[in-house]
Amino acid sequence: MNVTRRTVGLGLVAAGLAGCAPAMRGPVVAMGSSQAAPDPAPKASPDSGYDAWVRAFRGRASSKGISQATLEAAFKSAGYLPKVIENDRAQFESRRTLEDYIAIAASDARLETGGGMLSRHARVLDRIEARYGVQKEVLVAIWGMESSYGTRRGSIPVVSALSTLGYKSRRAAFFEGQLVAALAILQSGDITPAKMTGSWAGAMGHTQFIPTTYRAHAVDFTGDGRRDIWSDDPTDALASAANYLAQSGWQAGRPWGVEVRLPSGSDDLVTRSVADWRARGVTQAAGGAVPDHGPATLILPSGAGGPAFLLFRNYKVFRAYNNSMKYALGVGHLADRLAGGGPLVGTFGPDAQGLTLEERKEIQARLTAAGFDTEGTDGVIGDKTTAAIRAFEQARRLPVTGIASKALLRQLQG
Repeated sequence: MNVTRRTVGLGLVAAGLAGCAPAMRGPVVAMGSSQAAPDPAPKASPDSGYDAWVRAFRGRASSKGISQATLEAAFKSAGYLPKVIENDRAQFESRRTLEDYIAIAASDARLETGGGMLSRHARVLDRIEARYGVQKEVLVAIWGMESSYGTRRGSIPVVSALSTLGYKSRRAAFFEGQLVAALAILQSGDITPAKMTGSWAGAMGHTQFIPTTYRAHAVDFTGDGRRDIWSDDPTDALASAANYLAQSGWQAGRPWGVEVRLPSGSDDLVTRSVADWRARGVTQAAGGAVPDHGPATLILPSGAGGPAFLLFRNYKVFRAYNNSMKYALGVGHLADRLAGGGPLVGTFGPDAQGLTLEERKEIQARLTAAGFDTEGTDGVIGDKTTAAIRAFEQARRLPVTGIASKALLRQLQG
């Protein structure tokens, strides 16, 4: 992942993407109102090695312009967080398929809440779009993916998290650099140590900026003298995301890409002019000629049997924000849906159990109707659905597997 913003699996996890529950884990409310209660912060534990590391670090931070007053205030309540190290060591590449990822990214709940956010914050979003040239639907999509529209901003003290990681992480030098940047933010007066909270890896606020990205791209759009991405008011955070995208080369008014229908024998990862793609028989999946927004790269992310996309310059800008193909396709598709576009036309085919997305949705709907709530019908078989399957199987005195299968669907239909 691009270290200009973050190098760990943040965004989608922080946003609840790994298990997008109905109502986005609680009510999402307008600017200036109270948000859903944050998760409890992990507790600090005594650690003499950490204390020694902090003493040595303070000298290094001082040499980089951090004042003694800032260091005293920042570390007054900071401590070693073992849970942060557990999270760092437990990281793994997401096992979600692209089909699951997109289904969660553009779930009914996320679309409904995102539509409400577009309406509630229409004026400020219009002003941000006019200033930076980034479509409001794109900004709301990023907001939804990164923090579930502000409900999952993170509750861990950033100085504690980053100092813990600087002391005992696999990437200690990187996190120490982030800690110095966080201290510089405190020194500038944008936020206090008590209010500087975020994810276990130091990503902060509505748009989950790491400290170095905050310093490079955060803006004071409200004009109150502080670049505040932490408070209930998302204005500065949304404007900061727009500024980040604009400075990364966002092309105003242009799409990130388009789903297409291909003639047989097309290869992916090939870049051609749109005129050339048209001449080769490529059309929009929903019908009509492919729009010309400059050179376009064809990708078949799930192989020849799945959806195909032509990608324009703005797709690369998404990858600058989060260097993950799944993220870029997910946030792009969510933005398109928020702008009134339809679901993907192409299908991904059956899963390992032979079930299509619609069949998995049917399993969830039938389980919920039978009293075994899956907490959503997005077709993604996550922990909640697995638990519901197990409960159903146990209640029916079936072998308890927790697996969504054709046999389970027949049981539910019978």
